[in-house]
Amino acid sequence: MAVVLEVLLVVTSILLIVFVLLHKGKGGGLSDMFGGGVTSSVGGSSVAERNLDRITVIIALIWGASIIGLGFLVKQG
Repeated sequence: MAVVLEVLLVVTSILLIVFVLLHKGKGGGLSDMFGGGVTSSVGGSSVAERNLDRITVIIALIWGASIIGLGFLVKQG
């Protein structure tokens, strides 16, 4: 069980990094430093952005659950 949770943790960690980097910059920070702030948002978020947000939240919840599960396994044995 621990091996499955460890693999799940590694996979979700990599996916979380990728999906967070796919998000559009909101202004300020590193995205403006490298030219990401040049584009202007036309208005509201698109369907793709909302789906990206949902997927990122789901992956983050799975990531958190795998950490909690590993914590319980370590504490027991």
